[in-house]
Amino acid sequence: MPARSDRGLRVLVVANQKGGVGKTTTAINLGTALAAVGEKVLLIDSDPQGNASTGLGIGRALRKKTLYDVLMGEQPLLEAVVKTSVPGLDLIPSDPDLSGVELELGQQARRSFKLRDAIAPVRDAGAYTYILIDCPPSLNLLTVNAMAASDAVLVPLQCEFFALEGLTQLMRTIDLVRGSLNPALELQGVVLTMYDRRNSLSEQVASDVRSHFGDAVYQTVIPRNVRVSEAPSFGKPVLVYDLKCSGSQAYLKLAREVVLRERKRRAPQLELS
Repeated sequence: MPARSDRGLRVLVVANQKGGVGKTTTAINLGTALAAVGEKVLLIDSDPQGNASTGLGIGRALRKKTLYDVLMGEQPLLEAVVKTSVPGLDLIPSDPDLSGVELELGQQARRSFKLRDAIAPVRDAGAYTYILIDCPPSLNLLTVNAMAASDAVLVPLQCEFFALEGLTQLMRTIDLVRGSLNPALELQGVVLTMYDRRNSLSEQVASDVRSHFGDAVYQTVIPRNVRVSEAPSFGKPVLVYDLKCSGSQAYLKLAREVVLRERKRRAPQLELS
């Protein structure tokens, strides 16, 4: 599939301030699945822990240029791109230096727009159809930068107790960013993760989330699956580690659903153009 024009680029921030919800796992495997269905994807690792980089097999020695260099204005974003083993999936890696960005940027002008400014040339280049930004499990300057730079927020939500409570706080943050930094920011959708059909609580949480957010919740649910948990330790997305497992098949299904929603979203714009 040829690269689309900048009109087709969709920048999605994968965010949830709670840890352990499958956020990085979703960023890695959705990015891989999108690449598998023909999209050109750039994954930006905006977490100082660098788990997305590690999960794609990019060790510390290979991270010559990172998102830290980009945000500090020392490196254009496209020059920090690292090719992964997945065709069609590139990475901007992270390292622990990112944890100091908030202090180092201090009171600099446009401190909340550093990532948006860095992404602007990428929109013009038309090299990618999706950019996914994996955020830290907190609502700090890195997350604010990601939301200010994005078209929409993709929220992984674990099917466990207190799930909706954390989501309420995240939605409040999205509203604040929309009101002050990025008026066009949308809710791309909610992805239910760690779903266990044997557990009645999973079904109850899924029902509650769907009744609250309606069509914003993807039909695809990501099951609890040991192969999904094992894959990062081998530096591989689960689709590369075990394509046939239920987790891999779920992420492929999610990617198709994401692409279909994007086509429907763009259809009125194309009719008017």
